[in-house]
Amino acid sequence: MRSNELELAGVGLGCLVLWVFGGDWLLVTSALTIWICLKLTSTNDHLYVLPLAITFQWSQTSLGLFYYDLLGREVPAIHGSDYRPMVLIGLGCVLAFALGIKAGLLTRRPPNADERPDFAFTFGPLVTVYVVGVAVEGTMLAVAPSYPSIRQIITTLDTARLGVLFLIMRRLCSPTPRWVTLGVVVAIEVVMGITGFFAGFREPIVLAVLAVLEVFDRRNKQHWAAVTLAVLAVSILGLIWMGIRRDYRREYVEFDQFQTSRSARVERVRDLSSAFLKGDASEVWATADRLVDRMWTIYYPALAVERVPKVLPHTDGAFLRDALVHVVTPRVFFPEKAELMSDSDKVRKYSGAFVAGRESNTSIAFGYSAEAYVDFGIPLMFLPVFGFGLFIGAMYAMFRSLIWHRELFVAFGTVAFWLSAYLFERSWATMLGVAVGFMVYLGLPTVLLDRFLLVRFARDQASTPGEMLFDTVNQDQA
Repeated sequence: MRSNELELAGVGLGCLVLWVFGGDWLLVTSALTIWICLKLTSTNDHLYVLPLAITFQWSQTSLGLFYYDLLGREVPAIHGSDYRPMVLIGLGCVLAFALGIKAGLLTRRPPNADERPDFAFTFGPLVTVYVVGVAVEGTMLAVAPSYPSIRQIITTLDTARLGVLFLIMRRLCSPTPRWVTLGVVVAIEVVMGITGFFAGFREPIVLAVLAVLEVFDRRNKQHWAAVTLAVLAVSILGLIWMGIRRDYRREYVEFDQFQTSRSARVERVRDLSSAFLKGDASEVWATADRLVDRMWTIYYPALAVERVPKVLPHTDGAFLRDALVHVVTPRVFFPEKAELMSDSDKVRKYSGAFVAGRESNTSIAFGYSAEAYVDFGIPLMFLPVFGFGLFIGAMYAMFRSLIWHRELFVAFGTVAFWLSAYLFERSWATMLGVAVGFMVYLGLPTVLLDRFLLVRFARDQASTPGEMLFDTVNQDQA
């Protein structure tokens, strides 16, 4: 965690500005927390998936705080709960998670990138696999619910398409960025995402940002413009989606042509978006309030902190224990295993709020931090959070060493560790299940593919003066 004087001065100035304009020490604490977390999660390999994931988690602990202190806008957590203790608990969890990641990264030294092949495939096969993935994605997601014992395997493998998409974006960014082509690819993915039932437009923009960050040059104005445009795009799209999703989802369910015709969905999204943007400013602000309330996952956990242990006792680790048992008994081998207590039922019991649940095909989650608090209370709750961070960091370090082709690791690492670590609102069961699923169902096949390609790489190297490289590979893996 080395910092130069200029960086420290910038952090100090930023904290001073927050204090002057916000007048809240919690704002300053939040800013210092994310700075420390970014330093801790730096992997020093030009990949920024872990820092970006920790930043998104941090935003879910602090967004409403900044929204209220700097803009004066209230959301339900502000006037409906004692939110400040939960913000501190959330920041503590994000910091513990980052500390665990740092400890996990230290378990293995970063490999020497100069000794490793960068590209595993030519551009043509990547495009072909991507197109095929887009074509079969809908079928795979439609089939998955019918086979609950292998549903996680199907959905995990389906996300491999995002890895191929990222490789395409990465090629478009290096050595000379092809901004127009990259923009077209992102636009196509955003249209496909926003015309689904859920908001699937976020991931392609995040992947594009990560691709740009890998080659980011602080002195290049185009790089700054690309990242700024991506942040603005995801913010505006989030606002529009929040404004139209109720009407859009209702029509999606009621009208059959929506599910069978993407063009009909595109046209309807365009009409709804146009009507929303033409609305008056008060409605736009009200939608922004709802968006911040949705992103700032503090309200229900804050209610639970008020009730536990005053009204209900701590569970002594029941949530975490059940989640661990659930993860180590995969449904593919234990098809009859019992369902866990639903996330909505946990919120109802420990927050005292009657939220929508399974009876309406809805799930409202506490998040792992609230479950850790209900399980153990302060300070023991931070130990399992640190442990999960340790697992994530160690897995990142391990796969970075095992996967010899940098391109394969970049694709796997970006998708797997972003989707495993970016959500603060996930329950322990979901968080652990998603992470372990990616390591097993996507990580192991990637390692096997890497070994297969390594044979070809070694054969090519044997015909060049660098034929001793394969021996170096074997020694490293030993």
